[in-house]
Amino acid sequence: MNTKIAISALSSISSLGSDTDTIWKNYNSDSHFLSPGIYGNYQAMAGALSAEELDKIQALRVEDPKYKPLDNSVLYAMLVARDALKSSGWQKGDVFGVNIGSSRGATSLFEKFYDDFLKDGNSSTLASPTTTLGNISSWIAHDLQTKGPDISHSITCSTALHAVVNGVAWISSGMCDKFMVGGSEAALTPFTIAQIKALKIYAEANDNYPCKALDLTKKRNTMVLGEGAAVVCLEENPKVTPLAYIKGIGYATEILKHNISISKEADCFQDSMNMALKDTDKSEVDVIVMHAPGTIKGDLTELKAINKVFKDKVPALTTNKWKIGHTFGASGVLSLELAILMLKHQKFIKVPYIEYDKTPKNIKNVMINAVGFGGNAVSILVGLED
Repeated sequence: MNTKIAISALSSISSLGSDTDTIWKNYNSDSHFLSPGIYGNYQAMAGALSAEELDKIQALRVEDPKYKPLDNSVLYAMLVARDALKSSGWQKGDVFGVNIGSSRGATSLFEKFYDDFLKDGNSSTLASPTTTLGNISSWIAHDLQTKGPDISHSITCSTALHAVVNGVAWISSGMCDKFMVGGSEAALTPFTIAQIKALKIYAEANDNYPCKALDLTKKRNTMVLGEGAAVVCLEENPKVTPLAYIKGIGYATEILKHNISISKEADCFQDSMNMALKDTDKSEVDVIVMHAPGTIKGDLTELKAINKVFKDKVPALTTNKWKIGHTFGASGVLSLELAILMLKHQKFIKVPYIEYDKTPKNIKNVMINAVGFGGNAVSILVGLED
């Protein structure tokens, strides 16, 4: 990359918590943070926020009358955006861009408003303004008082990493000096769980590890849905010591054969990884945080793509979905968070039910993968300064 772009801050909320030290401590435990819940007619495993984290969201909701009717997807993003702002050294009123996307957007509110409409044929006055996709970034820009560009988008499960790509593009073009990017998802709702169950990919058994992401011996799909949000601050000249640098970005889209199709060897991932590696030798990549949703086909095709690209130099592989579930539009930056934590602490986080024949002693460069329905893949390479 011609432009040296730093990650100056990162903040997140998930079933692991919202404090960086607590999150790292939880990553060092072999326990997952998935638990059963009732969603409509379904009892399903999910990576839900803890009562303590939900209290923080409730406090935010009652802080301002304007925030009371907002969907949790907006409030999750608002909470982490405020924290990232402080950590980055940025100030309210600074001119910076905001691009926080979501796969499902205002899921809970939309389902509630539509349910009310089915009952009496009327819609709430706030139904439209509080369920538009642009709602997330617009409210973050309002709350942080930035006059920079604010963008929202939905590119299914690769949404958050597409936001990173957008931020890099804006900064590299010289149109904006700083960008806050990420994703937010609050989709633990009856209709969403029903949709995923209908795809026959949801985990059914409550064993030691409900989501068996990366386990190629599994005989059934084991995807588990999670909720959360994460953002990172990108800039060329940070005021604080950078957490990491963006060293490569890649993206690709497959030719569709089906609405949820992906090729046998994940051609989109091969293309996105090769693009991200344009300026880096493959042997210099120490870890890949895989998308690995816990489905038989999804995990296997991504692994085949990695083997095709890296051949006899395959890095150590890991994922966080066995622990927090699949957070859809937020998942890419939550995976980026794991990458940054491994770089910071110089410790590889293993998947506990996978046998490893190698683990890196030093971690300098980590690749993060994400892909969504339609085969829209993104690969981001991050690392320490050369």
